Amino acid sequence: MALYPIKPIAKPRMTRADKWKNPPRSSVAIYRAFCDECRLRMGRLDLNYKDVTWYIPMPASWSEKKKKEHVGNPHLSKPDLSNLLKALEDALYSDRYTGRDDKEVHTIGRISKVWSRTPGIEIQ
Repeated sequence: MALYPIKPIAKPRMTRADKWKNPPRSSVAIYRAFCDECRLRMGRLDLNYKDVTWYIPMPASWSEKKKKEHVGNPHLSKPDLSNLLKALEDALYSDRYTGRDDKEVHTIGRISKVWSRTPGIEIQ
């Protein structure tokens, strides 16, 4: 089991212009930084037969009582689970950077997203 302290990011919608146009605070720039950090920390991790859990940080505006109630509970709002998985697959299996393709992922165990005080991605 490994817990990577990386803030989960969903894969954004991208256009052809995103290949050369990359404003520093855009969703695409944030997504690319997420991919770089995943490759740096996880390396050539194989996702097949792994359980993946995303720990989504709670908003700072929530009261301490609300945070205590939600910690560890399922995260039922955006980003959706499929976009989180797409982002992780693209980060670890992008032809452009790794020489691999995400079609190599054939079986993933249990995938989930839960509320947490600290962000992270756990892979078992």
